[in-house]
Formats: sequence, C-alpha cells, structure tokens
Amino acid sequence: MARTPTALLSPADQERRRALRVMKGVALGALLFMAVLFVIAFALQARFSWLAYVRAAAEGGMVGALADWFAVTALFRHPLGIPIPHTAIIPSRKDEIGRTLGEFVETEFLRADVVRTKLESTAIAARLGEWLSDPAHAERVAAEGSAMAAGVLRALSDDDVQGVIEDLARQHLIGPDWGPPLGSWLERIVASGAHHNAVDLAAENIGSWLDHNREAFGGLVSRRLPGWVPGLAHRLVDDTVYNEAVKFVAAVRADAQHPARHAIDGYLARLADGLQHDPATIGRLEDAKSAVFDSPRVRELAAQAWNTAKSGLLDALGDPASGLRTRATAALADVGARLTTDAALQRRVDGWVTDAAVFLVDRYRHDIASIITDTVSRWDAAETTEKIELMVGRDLQYIRLNGTVVGALAGLAIFTIAHALIGQGLG
Repeated sequence: MARTPTALLSPADQERRRALRVMKGVALGALLFMAVLFVIAFALQARFSWLAYVRAAAEGGMVGALADWFAVTALFRHPLGIPIPHTAIIPSRKDEIGRTLGEFVETEFLRADVVRTKLESTAIAARLGEWLSDPAHAERVAAEGSAMAAGVLRALSDDDVQGVIEDLARQHLIGPDWGPPLGSWLERIVASGAHHNAVDLAAENIGSWLDHNREAFGGLVSRRLPGWVPGLAHRLVDDTVYNEAVKFVAAVRADAQHPARHAIDGYLARLADGLQHDPATIGRLEDAKSAVFDSPRVRELAAQAWNTAKSGLLDALGDPASGLRTRATAALADVGARLTTDAALQRRVDGWVTDAAVFLVDRYRHDIASIITDTVSRWDAAETTEKIELMVGRDLQYIRLNGTVVGALAGLAIFTIAHALIGQGLG
C-alpha cells in the first residue's frame, strides 16, 4: 500500500507517524531479543540445564510476538503481501465499517430520548445569555449576521425581486378597488372631525400666501372689464377682490362654524358616500388609479423601490457604526442579559431548543447518520487505512509488545508445570 508523502500530512499526523515508527521498532526489537535469547539458550541448554526455562520463555515470546504481529497487520494489510483470507480487513471492508458506524450512531446517539435527556440537563439559555451579554460577543454575532444578510442580498437576482415586488403591488395595491375602503376611511375621518386640522392648515397657508402675494391680484379681474371702464375702476375692482379674499379667509380661520367649513364637511361626506356606493365615482377613481399606475410605471417603481432598499441595507449592514448594526448589537446584548436573569424566559428557550432538536433528530436522524456512511464510502481505501493506522497504530503496537511478554511468561509457565509434573525427561 502506497504511503502518503510526509509533506502532505498534517503536523499532527506527522507526529503520529513518528510515534508509530518508534513503537514498531520497540515491538520488533522485543521479537529480535526473544529470537537471540532463544538461539543462545537452545545452543547452551545441554551444558546449563536452567537455560531450558529461558528457551521455553523465548519460544513463547516469539510465538506471542509473531501471532500479535499477524493480528495487528491483518487489520490494515495482507501480512507479507500474501492475500490470506480475512486479512486487510479495514481496506476491504471500509464501506461496511462506514455503514455499521452510521447505524451505531443513528441507533445509539441520535435517539429522541438521548437527545432530550442531554439537552434538558444543559442550561442552554443561561449559557447563551452569558455569552451574548458580553458586548464583544454581541457585536461579533451582529457582524456575522450582517455579513450573511449582505451575502444573501447580493446573491438575489434584481430582476426576480423586482418581479416579486411588481406582482405584490399589483395583487395587494393596484388590483383591489380603492373606492370603498378609501370612502369608508374618509367617512370615519369626517365623522370624527379629524379633517378640521387639515382645513385650518389650508386656511392658514392660503392667508399667508395672500399676505405675501398681493400683486398677484393686479389685473386678475380688471383685465376682463370692458375697455371703456376707467383705470381707477380697474384698481378698485382688483383691490376689492383681494380684500374680500383676505376677509373671507380670515373669517374661515376665526369661525369654527363658518358656512365654508360646513360646505367642506358636506362635500367630503358626499364624496365618502360616493366612493362607497356610487359606481360612477368609483369608476372615475379606478380610471385615475390605472392612469397613474400603468404597467411601465409599476415596473419602474418596483425597480426603484428595490434598488433603494437594497443599497440602503447593504450600506447599513456594511457599516459597523450604522444605526442598524448598533441597534442589532444592543438588542442582542439585551437579549443576553435577559437570558441570564429571567428564569421563565430561560425555561421557554430551553424548551424551544430541546423540542426543535428532538423534532429534527426524530425526523432526520437517518439522513444525519448517512453523512458518516456516505463520507466513508467516498474515502480512498489506502488513505483511509493509513489514517486509521496513524490514529490507533501506536496503541496496537503495545499489543505486540504485550504479546511478546505474555507469550514469554506463558511459555515459561507451561514448561515449568510440564517439567514439574512429568519429570526431568522433558527438555
């Protein structure tokens, strides 16, 4: 199996590879030590009978070391490159291992009762509130949220959004008849007398205009008089009209019961009734509305509305000192402060989070667990094997080392018991 070049490994994996090589050397050294010890003991046991015990221990140590070497190696590759059945288990059964792992996670970890028990024992709201109450954290959340919102705005198609705005405007603004609701609204205004302030404002503005534009009355009426009327009479007529207009406006402003005010009340009442019940009045209003909001103009208004809103939002989202960002940060910090002190709110938030998590796990746990299965199935067998070996291989080398020691002790024990029971003839 090809090894991944060291330069392509992460620093942690490089350190694991070095540790694995060291432990492999130690395990191999233990095997070689047992082999050397066996050769010496076997050669000299005729002269020194006690070396028979050493030979038995060395034999057991070599057998244990070789057996555990075979077992550990068989997990990752074929020993000595020989395709012995039931070896190279991880690369040959990678997909099955992934499926088994996914099923294990799904059945043991992604259960509703397990998730609920864990979340109910965790003070989610209190921890979140404590974290959010820090102004730096609140500002960070506001900044990240603003970046996400700005990204969504930039990703949206202007034509699509404008089309949606146009459709909404036609459906909710232009499509419905304006007459009846506008008439009903005007009727309530007249009945409550709320329009009187508007009449006062209009009279005040007209009076102010008259005070500053007397010359506008010069010739306003007199130019329509016959040519034989003297010029003095022209000026007199114009002055009279101006003075009467000033007096009329002043009288309207001073008298809350002036006939002109009652006339306005009557006109508005009739208009309100006509907008609600007179088809001709309603039709004229609808015609005027259609003339104002014709198709090209609606599209233009939708484009202007979206471009203005989008530009304003992007500027506000991108400026840390903007009112939007400042208010968002303050609101998040306030929410955090409430979460740390309001026990009732904490219980509600914890309940919402728990119920939402249980719902998601209950409905989508198979899909969540399939991430493990699908990810493992996409891994390269050789690379996966090496990754796993780097993670657990060093500990597995201790099995080889332990097998050497245990084998030596077992060999010594077996030889000693057999020698004691059967007699000195063995050896």
